[in-house]
Amino acid sequence: MTQKLALFPLQIVVFPGETLNLHIFESRYQQLITDAEKDGVTFAVPTVIDGGLLPIATELTLSEVAKRYPSGESDIRAIGGRVFFVEEFWKVMPDKLYPGANVRELPVYNDEDLSLNKKIISLTRSIYDSLGVDKIVKDVDEGFKTYDIAHYVGMQLEQEYEFLTMRHARSRQEFLLGHLQNVQPEVEKNTKIRQRAQLNGHFQELTPPNW
Repeated sequence: MTQKLALFPLQIVVFPGETLNLHIFESRYQQLITDAEKDGVTFAVPTVIDGGLLPIATELTLSEVAKRYPSGESDIRAIGGRVFFVEEFWKVMPDKLYPGANVRELPVYNDEDLSLNKKIISLTRSIYDSLGVDKIVKDVDEGFKTYDIAHYVGMQLEQEYEFLTMRHARSRQEFLLGHLQNVQPEVEKNTKIRQRAQLNGHFQELTPPNW
């Protein structure tokens, strides 16, 4: 079963449960945020790589307009939720400035194996210690999920997208554990891990594509 959903295509991956902080500066997405604020409209962020729109997207719900600017720009926070497959893309929705699509929800299974998560947590903490990164990684009894650290362990955008496409928890755990085991031997050379792990809630100004 498909449904209509507004889209905000960007060169990022958004994971379920993630808080996304964005600086909104284009008029079409200013309109989208106004609709989200006034009418409760949700929107999905499909990943753009090399100018192409990839079909798996995460739904976002506006949680806060943190700052408004006289120009109409704003800083917003939104929370990632359901995952969808984009069936049909529209450059603009009817009577709107922003894109949209017919989408189909994909079930995502979160029954992660606790023993595997303990290995992932231990390895991640070890890598952070080696890099001098002061970032808290939750324990399994605090509700740790692999999505929590997927942005902060040095994966490329293509790897993050592949991670998002994995609907089964075991697949995500094994993928993440394998990545950590690969980067650990030369972790001191991986400056991307340090840079990403030290990000602290700043509002990203990302330029959406024009097709």
